[in-house]
Amino acid sequence: QVQLVESGGGSVQAGGSLRLSCVASEVTYVRMAWFRQAPGKQREGVAAISRVGTISYADSVKDRFAISQDNAKNTVYLEMNSLKLEDTATYYCAAATLYRPWHATYNYDYWGQGIQVTVSS
Repeated sequence: QVQLVESGGGSVQAGGSLRLSCVASEVTYVRMAWFRQAPGKQREGVAAISRVGTISYADSVKDRFAISQDNAKNTVYLEMNSLKLEDTATYYCAAATLYRPWHATYNYDYWGQGIQVTVSS
């Protein structure tokens, strides 16, 4: 059972930056991703990275967010820049054990507890 622990969330003004981290307890995954869920909305994929370094982004965050990983530390990061009000959400780290379409929540086997990101004007 892989455990995922997120950190780094918080409150920031629009235009600011935050970096999220997610540490996995063991290496049984092939891809890790960040999802987010705003109140009243479905959980959506933000970015994903495979262990070999293949990266995918949602169009809404491309050119503003950057996902990266440190395989030696079993850690994935999400650098979020130029934050907008609409980026406010609970952000979840997820791990997949098979290569399947990255943006679908049902393709992930393990989830973190979620961390709040609030962007204010």
